[in-house]
Amino acid sequence: MVLPNILITGTPGVGKTTLGKELASRSGLKYINVGDVAREGALYSGFDEEYDCPILDEEKVSVTLHKVVDELENHMTEGGVIVDYHGCDFFPERWFHAVFVLRTDNSILYKRLETRGYNEKKLRDNIECEIFQVLYEEAMLSYREDIVHQLPSNTPEELEENISQILGWIEQWVKDHNP
Repeated sequence: MVLPNILITGTPGVGKTTLGKELASRSGLKYINVGDVAREGALYSGFDEEYDCPILDEEKVSVTLHKVVDELENHMTEGGVIVDYHGCDFFPERWFHAVFVLRTDNSILYKRLETRGYNEKKLRDNIECEIFQVLYEEAMLSYREDIVHQLPSNTPEELEENISQILGWIEQWVKDHNP
């Protein structure tokens, strides 16, 4: 049976991981958090005090992203994968049958990121990223317009609606691609 590949993307704090894990649990598709995969590659060259986060070693990141893409290639070729990452422009377009960009109201997103302990600059930069739809635009530039979908991600009810909508999409996709 042929199964679809799905990308869930959006600004940090919009609920990608929660949605991705729950979808995988309910659909039987495999869940991959690319941030976790990349972290395992020891990509840090120091610590950024201003953003209160590790500094990525760009040379290692470039090499590791290629390794991540290479490592994911077999999974993506097999199909049935949900990929969770806050960016999307380095993934091959051929990998995904649907791209879901989660969006969250700024006041809700602010509280979520504040709860995570983000400092004021990091909070502000992520809120601006959401305001200016940076990840939605990145998805629209990286993939065919007809496979990119925005979903609201503000409440537990919206989470359930998104799960139901995507599960319905998966079911229809499987019917359409498995005669």
